[in-house]
Amino acid sequence: MNTAVVGLAVGMALGFAGWFGGFGAFLLVAALGAVGFVVGRLADEGRLGELFQPGGRKRW
Repeated sequence: MNTAVVGLAVGMALGFAGWFGGFGAFLLVAALGAVGFVVGRLADEGRLGELFQPGGRKRW
């Protein structure tokens, strides 16, 4: 899936959240989307396991 299609889907999801749920729902969907983006990027780079390692300093 290319980035244009992903951007379209995210824009539509934010639009529906804003229309039906108001500004609070818009912000919630945007925040959860950002968290999902970060986790997805870490998974793509193979660094997802670093999130769950105890102790030490984590380098992002």
